[in-house]
Amino acid sequence: MNTVFTIGIFLCFFLQFLLLSKKQASTSDRILAVWMFFIGLHLFSYYLYYLGYWEKYPHMSGIHHPFPLLHGPFLYLYVLFSMKSDQRFRWKNYLHFGPAALFYVYMIPFLFFYSAERKLMVNRGEVDDYAVFITLSLFAFFASGIGYAMASYRLLGRYENLTSQNFAYRESIDLNWLKYFIRGVGMIFLISGMVIMLEWGLGVDFGFNTDLVLYVPLVGFILFLGYSGIRHRNVFADGTSRIQQIVEPKPSGEYVRSGLKPELAQQYHGRLTALMNAKKPYLEPKLSLGILADELGITANHLSQVINQHEEKNFFDFVNTYRVEEFKQRVADPVNSNYSVLAIALDSGFNSKSSFNQVFKKITGKTPTQYVSEVQAMS
Repeated sequence: MNTVFTIGIFLCFFLQFLLLSKKQASTSDRILAVWMFFIGLHLFSYYLYYLGYWEKYPHMSGIHHPFPLLHGPFLYLYVLFSMKSDQRFRWKNYLHFGPAALFYVYMIPFLFFYSAERKLMVNRGEVDDYAVFITLSLFAFFASGIGYAMASYRLLGRYENLTSQNFAYRESIDLNWLKYFIRGVGMIFLISGMVIMLEWGLGVDFGFNTDLVLYVPLVGFILFLGYSGIRHRNVFADGTSRIQQIVEPKPSGEYVRSGLKPELAQQYHGRLTALMNAKKPYLEPKLSLGILADELGITANHLSQVINQHEEKNFFDFVNTYRVEEFKQRVADPVNSNYSVLAIALDSGFNSKSSFNQVFKKITGKTPTQYVSEVQAMS
């Protein structure tokens, strides 16, 4: 067990270093780095308790008690700043950490004025000084975790719409991994909550330290969280110092007030179709709405409106439809018979096997293997 905690603590601080040293680190990267730091402190503080240091040095106890109130806000702010063009951290963002600060204020007498003997008595449950506070804390921890997880889920939905309207790829900017993280941590909290209810409420003796049900799986999620965060790229950077033109998704009814006249929109659509067929910009794996708008010499907002109204698709589906058709043409050409399916897909503008398989199945209703087999059977 000592090895598990040591690895987890080391990973937190190591991944924090990698995130802060990341090229063009964004505000979301820095938020995740600070979060990893606090997770590391949380694990380290609990590890000291697990080793029995609170008994030897009672003044160390209680330091990490409000830490569970920090994880929900960090998760929410990480998602929020992943989809914000304004990367400045404002004073109102700090309000999310208000409950944890209030917990520390309430614990000032315990942290600074209690004697070592009195702290030991509180830790052992021999006095009821903070009994109600500890019980309420548990409810606050679960309420904060569940509430922020739900809020983060809603933000992830908005983020998916944002990326679909602005990018023709998902690798490195996708936040689906956070959904898996939230679900996994949610299951851990659910199981931990049930264990606590059985242990505290019904007096069930499990025969082991039930805190480990929460902390041990957390180490695995730390690795997943840090690794995925390092791979994630902020959607507002295009790999250079330039900032991408990002268009917020809009309901179709709002385009009435956009100022783009139908005649001009029709003209833009014609130019767009001609460009897609002549220059094939979709062959660029990391094509974005801003890049394509620059090619056409129009604003990203107008291009988004044209695609949504005239093609009845978002930007992601619009571009990948052309890529699928390009793949079909290349597969049917005998010149490409010696190339693998993946090689042809990459030459058609896709930048990963998983993305290609998902998009192809969504658009054609068939897997690439099924389609290629049918083409070969007909030839």
